[in-house]
Amino acid sequence: MALAVGIVGLPNVGKSTLFNALSDAGAQSANYPFCTIEPNVGMVPVPDPRLDALVKVVEPKKVVPTTIEFVDIAGLVKGASQGEGLGNQFLSHIRNVDAIVHVVRCFEDDNIVHVHGGIDPTGDVEVIHTELLLRDMQSVETRLNRARKNSKSGDKVEKQAVATCEKLLAAMEGGTGVRGIELDDADHVVVRDLALLTAKPVLYAANVAEDQLAAGIAGEDPQVAKLQQLAAAEGAEVVVVSASIEAELAGLSEEDRAEFLEGLGTDEPGLNRLIRKAYDLLNLITYFTAGKQEARAWTIRRGTLAPQAAGKIHTDFERGFIRAEVMHWQQLVDLGSEAAVRAKGLLRVEGKEYTVVDGDVMHFRFNV
Repeated sequence: MALAVGIVGLPNVGKSTLFNALSDAGAQSANYPFCTIEPNVGMVPVPDPRLDALVKVVEPKKVVPTTIEFVDIAGLVKGASQGEGLGNQFLSHIRNVDAIVHVVRCFEDDNIVHVHGGIDPTGDVEVIHTELLLRDMQSVETRLNRARKNSKSGDKVEKQAVATCEKLLAAMEGGTGVRGIELDDADHVVVRDLALLTAKPVLYAANVAEDQLAAGIAGEDPQVAKLQQLAAAEGAEVVVVSASIEAELAGLSEEDRAEFLEGLGTDEPGLNRLIRKAYDLLNLITYFTAGKQEARAWTIRRGTLAPQAAGKIHTDFERGFIRAEVMHWQQLVDLGSEAAVRAKGLLRVEGKEYTVVDGDVMHFRFNV
């Protein structure tokens, strides 16, 4: 699926270090602002223990996880909406992604400069929010001026655009982004066409030092707690990670990585949690196909019907869809084979109106 998550934040908060660990793409990372100018893009496998469990049962020749695209966008600074720090270019990169992971620095390190001189998670978030909001206000004002002119002829679409843009500007002038504005269906049509930055769903990544990690995950680190309080007020989530640890883990063998994680008191890298949360942020779910030749995870939007899910495999599957044979991944793992699932009467036959559920294992019957 052509869906992307942009990694944003102030300069020197750990965005590129995090991206490198995520994608192993080797994005340049250094201790000075605007190290990243052109966005780096990485296709990242989505860790899924369910697929791992299915593989043990099915023993396929090939395993294919689903993926999510991450884009490392250069650091924004105060004044970006007015072009400061190449802001116009950076903001346009954000416009092209579907969701945002906002990396916020929660660690102290005298060797890594902070563009504002000190650690202040809420203040840093406010800088980014303000710049995105100011750019959105410019976009809305431009659309409003055009709509006012065009609505003089009585055009209903333009009249609606006037009403929506006036509503948006009134809220934005009070500091509220699009996600916090109550919109009706007609408003959503106008907003969708504007591709506003503050309409994009956001996930916060609290970047901490190694000695903060345990307290941060437990919600006991004061800097992380500030960020969590801010995110809760927005209805957003916070994932606590240590970019420096994740970068170190990325370079280890599987055996050494497990030993390192055990020493940290966890069984998986923090990036796994971040990837899964970003996947959820895009309102995506996974279904599986599992056979001797291949076990694969497929990405679809939540609410997708069976024929459209089949179409992700091949357009012929959707065009000639007859039915889907469906079982829950846990039942297949617990019972050990598809034959056992059938024998228990747990394999279901679903038609064209079936809405695929996260974790379904599916076989499609079609005829073209």
